This record gives sequence, C-alpha cells and structure tokens, in this order.
Amino acid sequence: MSATVGRRMDRLAPIRRVARGVDRRSAVRAGVVASVVYAAWLAIGAFGRPYNFFDMKIYHGAVVWWANSNELYDFIAPSTTLGFTYPPFGGLVMLPIALLPVEAAGWLNALASVAALALVLAGLLRPIVDRLGWPLWFTVAIATPMAVAIEPGRETLGYGQVNLLLFALIMADLIGLRWRARRGTRFDPTDGPLRRFVFGGAWAGVGIGLTTAVKLTPALFIAYLVITRQWRAAATAVGTTIGVTLAGFALVGTESRAYFGSVLWQTERVGAADMTPNQSLAGLLARLYDSIETPGLLWLAFSVLLLALGLSRAVSARAEGDELTAFTLVGLTANVISPISWSHHLVWVIPAIIVLADAAVRRRDASRGLVPRRGQASSYGGPPGVNGLRPPIWYPTLTGLRHGVAALGLYLLFLISPIWPYEHQLPEVSHYQDGLLGALMENSLAVALIVLVAALPWRPGAEPAFYTDRFGRALLTGSRR
Repeated sequence: MSATVGRRMDRLAPIRRVARGVDRRSAVRAGVVASVVYAAWLAIGAFGRPYNFFDMKIYHGAVVWWANSNELYDFIAPSTTLGFTYPPFGGLVMLPIALLPVEAAGWLNALASVAALALVLAGLLRPIVDRLGWPLWFTVAIATPMAVAIEPGRETLGYGQVNLLLFALIMADLIGLRWRARRGTRFDPTDGPLRRFVFGGAWAGVGIGLTTAVKLTPALFIAYLVITRQWRAAATAVGTTIGVTLAGFALVGTESRAYFGSVLWQTERVGAADMTPNQSLAGLLARLYDSIETPGLLWLAFSVLLLALGLSRAVSARAEGDELTAFTLVGLTANVISPISWSHHLVWVIPAIIVLADAAVRRRDASRGLVPRRGQASSYGGPPGVNGLRPPIWYPTLTGLRHGVAALGLYLLFLISPIWPYEHQLPEVSHYQDGLLGALMENSLAVALIVLVAALPWRPGAEPAFYTDRFGRALLTGSRR
C-alpha cells in the first residue's frame, strides 16, 4: 500500500515542481508590476504638477448650472474666465455627473480613463506579445502605469479630462478594422447576427464619429478613411457624427444653436495661443515670435505642409500593412495642426512609443537570423537577402538601435516634460527670458510631435487592416508570391 502511494507521489512530483515554478514566476511578475506602479507614482510626484481636477470642476459646475435651468454656455467657473467649451452632445454625456460631488466625479473619470487605457493597450500590444511569447496581462499591467506616468496621461487624470476616453473610442475603430480584416468575408455558419456584427467589425467608424461630435479635431480621421477608400468606416463615422449632432439639435436646440452659431468661433474661451501647455504648431510659432497671437499666414502655410505630410505618410503606412502607425500619424498630425493642443491632448505619443519599440525589436530579430532567401523581402522591410550570407557580428547589435533609442528618448521626454520649469506668460515675461535653452525646452514637446509626423517609421505587414486587394491578402495569409 505504502509503495503504491509512494509511486503515485513520484508521478505527481514533476507537476508539483511545475506548479512551484509557476507560483514563483507569478510572484516575481507581481513584484515587478508593483514596483512599476510605485515608480510611476513617484514619477508623477516628481515631474507632474499639483492636480485638483481643475477641468472637471468646470465641467461639473457647468452641467450643475445647466441642470438648474440655466444656459449651458453662460456658465463661467468661479475665479476664472473659463466656461464649457464642448458641443452640446458633450454636455449631455456629462450631465449625469451633476448627481455626484465634484471629487467623486473626478475619481470616477480617472478610474474609467485608466480602465479604458488598459483595454486599449491590451488591444494594441496583443499582436506584439503573441509574436514575442510574453504574457498579455503582465505586459499590460506594466505598460498601463508607465503610460499614466507621462505628461498626457497624468495631466488627463489630474485635471479630470476626457482625452483617454476619446482615445479609446478611436482605437476601438482600429481594432474593429483589424477584426474585419482578419475575418474577411468568411463567417462561421453557426454565428448569430450579433456575433457577426461585433466580431466582423461592421461598427468600425462609430468611435471616430462620436469623438468628432464631442471634439472636432478627430474629423481628420474621417478624411484619412476617405483618402484610403475605407468607405464603409468613413460612412459610419460621418453618419454617427451627423446623427449625434442632429440629436443634439432635437434635444437641446437652444444650446446647439448657441454653440455652432457663436461659441465655436470664440477662440479666446480656451486661452491664449502662446500659453506653455499649448504644444501645437500654433503655440510653437506664437512663442517663437514672442507674441500672444500666432502669425496667421505662416501657421496656415506650415499647417498645410504638415497636414499633407502626415496624411501621405499615414496612407503609405497603411499600404505597407501597418494600420496602427497610420492611425498614430493621423492623431499626431491632428495634434500638430490644431490651433490649441494642450499637453494633455498629446495621447498619440503612447502608440508612437509602442511603434518605435516594436520596430526596434523587429529589426533586431530580423537581423539576428531571419535572413530572407534570394529575391525575398526581409520581414523588417529591408532589401532582399542572399542565401548563405549572414549579417556581420556588429549588425544585429546596431540594427534597431536608433528606433530603440528614439522610443526611450520619447518616453523620457514626455515623462520629464521639460516645458514646465521654463513656463512663461506674456505680457509679464518674455518666452526668451531663459535664452535659447529655455525656448527649446518650452517648445520641446511640440518639436517632438513635428519630428514624429515627419519620421515615425512604419512596420511592413505588422498591422494589416484590409483584405480586399492582393497585397492585403498576401499579408494576411503569409504569402510572399
């Protein structure tokens, strides 16, 4: 009897060893996640600013004012000159927070924003971690606090802004396009209509439409969808925007007429162009000219140039099978050409960092042994290889280095955010008060955005979101013919 039990115990020994190994790995990973969360908290305290839900107090005060039968756009926050600046649909969406204390509304928005960011990161990182064999939960658990710690994340949460929620809506459309591409026109006969609708990505475009109805700058994504002939998604986005706007006129006609008739054109409601947190091209030019106003013709000329550059590079990225980079380029371009892009608007640096880091890994892996056969294109978009030839020893070490350095540098720039130690405000203090270095630091985030629009690399075949043309089918099936 005892011998039999002993043999059974021996058979279970390998299972117990594996279980202990799994427990140790889980404990180590949990410790790493806790360390990253703590480091992010310290970084926010070191590089962030005092946060008290300043913008949420304006939104909350405006909808409480509106709920008490006052005109929404007549509200001015106490001790400020600021009022509600979103379209009436935004006011309708925010109206339920009037039932909560302002602090509770701020924390609820923060929790919802972090949850939305985590879901977005899970969607964006899934193809990467599957390729590398990393656990998705562990990667997302590390990436989320790292993203929260940088300037757009911590400013959005600290001020009670909605940028991460809007970002998640647009990224949901990207995932919808990805699902549609993956599934193509083939459906499981057992799938019901709802499952076909959801996992077939037929709803792609709704997120862009909703964000455009709340904040006008996402309309650039509709232009991108039209240029790339993604007609269904473009029509869905346009229809959603128009439908939501018309619903606003039907439900709150007075506020809708006030917004589109006058409030929309009152640019002074959001602040002066030269304010330090305005890291758009318009803010950059105003500070370089040491003026409260942006030089109009110069801004228009450079905006048209950067618009053409950003959209053309986005179209090229999509044609090479990288829809994530295409969306990122469109978002970055919108940040650059918008008259006002506060530092909390710059959430598109998050996918830009992911793209740069993944490009570095892809190029390094490709050069360390994934050498293509004669006449075949390499997996990182380089020239065709030759059978039997390996790169020199130094080549794998240096390949991808510039993209890795760029990803790390971009993250550190937005983590440290050197604009605030050199913040100046006209007419009291010139933007050149601290010399050339001060001017460069005050405009550093805007310069980084422009460089990204001009130079963000795409990853051929990494994120195909189309299947109707020959190249799309080849990418999805792995064919190289």
